[in-house]
Amino acid sequence: MRANINSQKVTSPVNKHTSGIQMRQRAETKQRIQNAAERVFADFGYVGASFSRIAAVADLPKSNVVYYFESKEKLYRVVVEDIFNVWRAAADALYPDNDPMTALGDYIETKLELARTRPYGSKVWANEIIQRAPIVQDYLEGELRRWTNDRIAVIDGWIAEGRMRPISARHLLYAIWATTQHYADFTHQIQTLNDDQELSDAQWEETKSAVKDLLLSGVSPRP
Repeated sequence: MRANINSQKVTSPVNKHTSGIQMRQRAETKQRIQNAAERVFADFGYVGASFSRIAAVADLPKSNVVYYFESKEKLYRVVVEDIFNVWRAAADALYPDNDPMTALGDYIETKLELARTRPYGSKVWANEIIQRAPIVQDYLEGELRRWTNDRIAVIDGWIAEGRMRPISARHLLYAIWATTQHYADFTHQIQTLNDDQELSDAQWEETKSAVKDLLLSGVSPRP
């Protein structure tokens, strides 16, 4: 009589290792395409961008871009939503139990650091809004509106507790966005006024300190 043979497939350690490497390579390739797309969309806008240009910047075959993202609109939405999610994470400290001046200061500083490290994402967002958000209006009406209203409620709570001077929470957020994103959206202007030089590390630290002082001095509680 023949012995029963376990027919369950066994994955060898070698196969698991190979699979893990392939997954990392796919993730790296996808991120590489996304980074290239962020730059191309910033430089050429949605209409002027193409899979061919994105592939050239990513130094990959065009077929790779098509394989991972299928359409230009899908890739564009990924880029826009990613920068919004990064900005949203920057506001993690804006919660009721936190100290308002510390939380707002951290938010401003993080937004400025993102203006330094992710300027192309900011430009993509700015260009989309200037064009009246033809691709992601639904995102503005949904995600952005809910997130903004939640942060306004937190700031209004701080004001009601006397931990901030009574101000318009909505316009405070607008002022933070406008000021911090200026350093990304108007990079060329800033460099021109800085003797055609990029801001140094020391100048960025000075910028963070100055912007926080300017914005927070208007909302700190008065004696």
